Amino acid sequence: METSAIDQARATEFAPGTTYLNTSTCGLLPRRAVEAVKALADDSSAGVRGGVGRSSSVASVRAAFAGIAGVAPARVALGGSVAAHVGIVAASLPAGSEVLAPTGEFSSVVSPFAVRGDLKMRYVPLAGLAEAVRPGTAVVAFSAAQSSDGRVADLDAVRAAAAAHGARTMLDASQSAGWLPLDAGAYDYTVTAGYKFLMCPRGTSFLTVTEEAQGTLPALYAGWVAAEDPWNSTYGPVEKLAADARRFDEAVSFFSYHGAEQSLGLLAEVGVDAVYAHATGLAARFREGLASLGHEAVPGTSSTVAVPGLGDREPDLAAAGVMVSARAGNLRAAFHLYNTGADVDRALDVLSG
Repeated sequence: METSAIDQARATEFAPGTTYLNTSTCGLLPRRAVEAVKALADDSSAGVRGGVGRSSSVASVRAAFAGIAGVAPARVALGGSVAAHVGIVAASLPAGSEVLAPTGEFSSVVSPFAVRGDLKMRYVPLAGLAEAVRPGTAVVAFSAAQSSDGRVADLDAVRAAAAAHGARTMLDASQSAGWLPLDAGAYDYTVTAGYKFLMCPRGTSFLTVTEEAQGTLPALYAGWVAAEDPWNSTYGPVEKLAADARRFDEAVSFFSYHGAEQSLGLLAEVGVDAVYAHATGLAARFREGLASLGHEAVPGTSSTVAVPGLGDREPDLAAAGVMVSARAGNLRAAFHLYNTGADVDRALDVLSG
């Protein structure tokens, strides 16, 4: 019997001790990522030359994410958090600019704009986001999949509306990259946390910037790693920043990026399209099972399933070894490549009492 890449990855890379349906909060690390982090820690402890970490691993992560995002590596900047990437975009806007976002959008996507105090923040329901873009809107900031309930935005409609009114788009792919195919080149900016469906350690994040938009952003974190010639820019002010998106790099955690190199390599072996079919199939099965129990989930085809008003069941599920999360009153379960139909059935069994 032929074994799929997903089956192979599950068998060789994952051995969760629970029924883990909480990737929306934090993805499981593949064994190879854990081993890479441990190896670097051992080298750091032993004082060997490679103990500080390898810049080649950082370059590999940039290239791997570029492949997932469908852009050239020169369009990708690296960092440690989505909020820091958004802060660069927020810093680029003139005072009085309007930022449009969905009501209830994740804090890291909107707070860097809001805390400036001199931007016009406007929030509308996700379903009406495209229709709400208007002349004078500077940036539409939104997630591909909502953190609170997994709803997927009408990406085509929002992009078309932004283009019609001359607004830039900033897409957060933190809850979607890794299971939902990403075309980062279709947006002025994308921001992505690596520790969810990309299965990277915390401390990995990605910013993509179109070539045209690169000229609009300030290099807020212009340390030596953002220089065109890093190793000859270690003392004094950087004289020449990198010509591409690397100018927006933060200095990264080598431990996180050594692990991320392995995690993204695994995801490339499996393929995002295969993960999409697998994860959304499990989510559909869960939605059907919930309906049979009298629970109405948020409709859609997302790999994340949310049930309004059922968030108080999270402790019961956790006590039974089923890891989910409670967000905005919703019970939230997320499915990924390491999940199986047995995981769906186990969660339904606990919910059925």
